[in-house]
Amino acid sequence: MLAVLAAFAILPLALPWLVSRIGARAFFVGAVVPLAAFVHAVMLTPQVLSGQIPFEEYNWIPALGVSLSMRMDALGWVMAIIVTGVGALVMVYCRWYFADKTEGVGQFSAVLLAFAGAMYGLVLTDDLIVLVMFWEITSVLSYLLIGYYHRRAASRRAALQALLVTTLGGLVMLIGVVLLVVDAGTSSLSTILAEAPTGPVVDAALVLILVGALSKSAIFPFHFWLPGAMAAPTPVSAYLHAAAMVKAGIYLIARLAPVFAVAPTWRPIVISLGVFTMLLGGLQALREADLKRILAFGTVSQLGLLAVVLGYGTRDAALAGLALLVGHALFKSALFLVVGVIDRQLSTRDIGELSGVGRQAPVLATFSFLAVASMAGIIPTIGFVAKESALAALLYEAQHGAPWGIVAVSGVALGSVLTAAYGIRFLWGAFWTKKDSGVARTATAWPDPPIGFVAAPVVLSSLGLIAGLCAPLLDTALAPYADTAPAASAGVPAPGHAAHLALWHGFEPALWISLTAIVVGFGVFWLTAMRSWAKRMLPFTASDVYNTMLRGIARASVVTTSLTQRGSLPVYVGTIFVVLIAAEGTVILAGSEWKAALDAYQTPVQLAVAPVMILAGFIAVRARKRYTGVVLVSVTGLGMVLLFATSGAPDLALTQILVETVTLVAFALVLRRIPSRLGEHNGSAAPIGRAILAGAVGVTMAIVAIVATSARQDQSDSIAFPDLAYHLGHGRNVVNVALVDLRGWDTMGELSVLILAATGVASLVFVTHRADTLSGTAALPRSAGRARAPLVETDDGLKTRREAPGARMAWLVGGRRVRPENRSIMLEVVVRILFHTIIVVSLYLLFAGHNLPGGGFAGGLVAGMALVMRYIAGGRYELGAAAPTDAGRLLGVGMSIAVACAVLPVFLGDPPLTSYSWEGEVALLGHVEFVTSTVFDIGVYLVVIGLVLDVLRSLGAEVDRQTTESPTPSREREVSA
Repeated sequence: MLAVLAAFAILPLALPWLVSRIGARAFFVGAVVPLAAFVHAVMLTPQVLSGQIPFEEYNWIPALGVSLSMRMDALGWVMAIIVTGVGALVMVYCRWYFADKTEGVGQFSAVLLAFAGAMYGLVLTDDLIVLVMFWEITSVLSYLLIGYYHRRAASRRAALQALLVTTLGGLVMLIGVVLLVVDAGTSSLSTILAEAPTGPVVDAALVLILVGALSKSAIFPFHFWLPGAMAAPTPVSAYLHAAAMVKAGIYLIARLAPVFAVAPTWRPIVISLGVFTMLLGGLQALREADLKRILAFGTVSQLGLLAVVLGYGTRDAALAGLALLVGHALFKSALFLVVGVIDRQLSTRDIGELSGVGRQAPVLATFSFLAVASMAGIIPTIGFVAKESALAALLYEAQHGAPWGIVAVSGVALGSVLTAAYGIRFLWGAFWTKKDSGVARTATAWPDPPIGFVAAPVVLSSLGLIAGLCAPLLDTALAPYADTAPAASAGVPAPGHAAHLALWHGFEPALWISLTAIVVGFGVFWLTAMRSWAKRMLPFTASDVYNTMLRGIARASVVTTSLTQRGSLPVYVGTIFVVLIAAEGTVILAGSEWKAALDAYQTPVQLAVAPVMILAGFIAVRARKRYTGVVLVSVTGLGMVLLFATSGAPDLALTQILVETVTLVAFALVLRRIPSRLGEHNGSAAPIGRAILAGAVGVTMAIVAIVATSARQDQSDSIAFPDLAYHLGHGRNVVNVALVDLRGWDTMGELSVLILAATGVASLVFVTHRADTLSGTAALPRSAGRARAPLVETDDGLKTRREAPGARMAWLVGGRRVRPENRSIMLEVVVRILFHTIIVVSLYLLFAGHNLPGGGFAGGLVAGMALVMRYIAGGRYELGAAAPTDAGRLLGVGMSIAVACAVLPVFLGDPPLTSYSWEGEVALLGHVEFVTSTVFDIGVYLVVIGLVLDVLRSLGAEVDRQTTESPTPSREREVSA
């Protein structure tokens, strides 16, 4: 089962490519996986029916106790057969449905197959947490499938509506699952059902889980998303909205009902909402003129029926409900596929435009009649067998005074009347010859479809008839699930004998109820066909309520944003500082003991550095120019360099000075585009209040630092880090080994933040596109980038000194593109001499950092500083010559290397980010040690270089281009827009 699930995950990746090669025939390949899963489930039938339940488990997240566990009991077996069998037929059907389409078909095929895999995992998993994951995966994939016609606004709205409703229900269900798992002490579904926990927490959890189940299965008040989802292609409606996705909620109800139907909150919710949904959907189906919407509201009605019967929670109801579920998957998916054939052949689904199709398509009409007969419960179909058994089970409960039994049997009887009525309406609308004023209309021209196109609905409809004729065999297959439920509800005596599925039980009350419902259904159809139902019973619909709620949320968000997001940076920062003071101050004042262990100083350097840092801070506050303020603030950072260096932390000192330098460069680049003087356009408001707030923040943090550093009672864990770094990380530089080995996950997160920061900066600066070519060498002669001798500048371009002895020296390839007043020959010479040396130093820091000060982060910053030098000396074209590559590629390659170092150990059976070491004697080099965490450090090195390069390209080169180059008219229009 786990192998089948893996196949469902892998094959969709290849389907888009296959579609591009062989077109819609790729659906045949896609059908192989669900067909193989179907055959596998059928082969497991003897084990399932004998009670030897197949079980497979992979310990996925041991720390959380979450495992990929697959368990195929009777209910899971039935659902797996439905999901895979119908899925395979729908995939084959898609071969002809998308025969002449190309746009988006590759993605559609992949998503449809992935959805089948998600449903397969959902119905077989034994872990509740994993079930919730599969649950949400089906919601996301259904969003993509419903929105296949993404150019149509109706499809986009329907997809979003389905996603919001089902995801909201899934989030509520997640809370219920967490409560249930915590209360039961396990996430194993089979264990929870075996232990059957009770109590108020369990009751609350069941209510929340039912919200998720009811929203997924379109039970009132969540019913409105399903008819809207008919904007999807017909194969989606046949599979998701008849056989698979909407069955997820019914499956969960069926899974929990045998144990938890006795809970005080269960039957009032399931029975009442199920009956109401059944009647509401049936009535609305009689109002529709679109064949697909008739089936959609009919599906809503049938889902209400399934919720009532399967959710009632007794043995006979469970048996009948599971038979109903099988029958519904067969006849409703068949009818949707029939509508797809009609729509593709005639380009219409309006019953007012169809006439005489039945005479021209007798095969299609015949098997549609079989499917509708099964839906209405006409002998000898599976629908008749299941509905009669359901009526008998609920009637027994009602006869013995069970109040919810009375509600259930009454609702099912009335719902059966409506089912027969809209079933006849479907047949009449699709195949009958219509009349106008007593005169038959001209028959709609019917082009015969390919045989393969009709095969899937014919097979599904036939199976509904075969299942009815083989009712005893079906009873044997479904009885193991039914036997898990109690014989009767509380207060009702157990029946004298267990019910069984059969084509004929004699002239019992359930039979007469079923026959009466069909006869009355004919009458209801005749009345509704003769009259117009244009007037609604209520002035609004559920969709109107949904749209009103969305508009209300949007308006509330606008009001909230206007009150809290004022567009003022001082307000935002001030709010953060006020919260900081309030939170930290409350904790400090509430503390019962304060300890303060203060030293005057640890090293004499502190006595010299600290006053300078303090004085620079005071002067920075009084600064009137931005750049002056930035430089003065940097004095504080450089002071920290000295403090680190004299406190035994050379690694931190090196990193701090590099970070401070790069930060100063970034500030300098930004300050070019804003006024040089502070308050030039807008003066600082409330300076006294700002000063008080700033002082309060400083005092608060000082007290926190004093209290925190004096509060230690036990020995620090960091004392063991040197030994851990040497024995586990095979390095003597504790800081670097901790970053790339002991705390590698933290570094992974930091790399992600760096990439997001670089992307954010670039997105703000690059106005219309993100093409990283403006700094490239395309504007320079090709020979310029490869020249080895010093270059000279002439009117003809760049040539060597020997070719133009009288020309001025150009030490950098981009130097000639810099304005004369901005050039510095001395700076060009220094950069030309030092650039390669600095790159070598950065590589040294990279590879030496495992045992000496350095590492990937410091090495990357040093290499970045070399690029900064090239940019400052030669401008943006020089930057393009120094780094003729896309910054995004460096970021992506670096992150890919880091992720590979995290993932590859998993394939070797070790935890992620496990490092391996190798040591040996190498000729000329002697004893050599190599640790794979060095490769991880290379990824860090590339990410840091990519970050610096992206900042230089965006805040430097792109700002230069926007400043110096006049925009084209089209560019001006883009900017103004």
